[in-house]
Amino acid sequence: MTALPAPPRFQHRSLAEYLGLLLVLALVLSSLAATAPSAQALGNGIARLFAPSGLLMQMFPPDFTRIVPIGWKLLETLQMAVAGCALGLLFAIPFAILATDRLSPHPVVRFVARSLIALFRTVPDLVWAIVFIIIVGLGPAAGVMAIMIDKIGFAGRFFAEAMEETDPGPQDALRAIGASRMGIIVSSVFPACLPSFTATSLFALEKAVRGSAALGLVGAGGIGVDLKVAFDLFNYDEALAIILLLLALVIAVEQGSGWIRRKLI
Repeated sequence: MTALPAPPRFQHRSLAEYLGLLLVLALVLSSLAATAPSAQALGNGIARLFAPSGLLMQMFPPDFTRIVPIGWKLLETLQMAVAGCALGLLFAIPFAILATDRLSPHPVVRFVARSLIALFRTVPDLVWAIVFIIIVGLGPAAGVMAIMIDKIGFAGRFFAEAMEETDPGPQDALRAIGASRMGIIVSSVFPACLPSFTATSLFALEKAVRGSAALGLVGAGGIGVDLKVAFDLFNYDEALAIILLLLALVIAVEQGSGWIRRKLI
């Protein structure tokens, strides 16, 4: 028997594809050259970090003398994350329905819903926090609103994609027997999307807990205010204590959401 020729090791590309790859490579190299720190500056910074009077040495040992007020602020941070995430997930569902091809009542409505979801996802949550501080003032309420808007953009996209990937057969069958749009959504779409909705919601909660700590840096409540004050007053040992307690909170939330995900999915 005649041996068949081996397949080519590399797929042949067109000239336009090679030019595109070269442009991407040029962008990566130019970005590294323009923004990455030099080896000398990085080495000097690491040396200063580990110096006897450096930042790392001033952080140890961590100072837990204010653990009670810090604990209350951590609780406020968790409450901000839970409240903002719950509101965001609640409002993300109608946005996702309106942004789904088969469920949206009109292409214009679908375009507007997708544009709003993209806007909510594109603007950083710190910017939303500043906007809501202007609206409702300093405090956790602004943080909750910022987390809510961010989670509408985050969850709305994944909810819409999950609903678009569902099997259209059951939906067509319900539509053929005269079921309403809401009846189709509740009876066919939501049950099929429930595992994806659950996973996205838990990931959104983890993201909200991590992000809510940073919102306090601009005055939106939570532990970020204490962390900023500790750095401003050069209380680096207290700052390390706050970071360690925040790390413990994030790990606890991630472990809890992982356990819930394994039980429900």
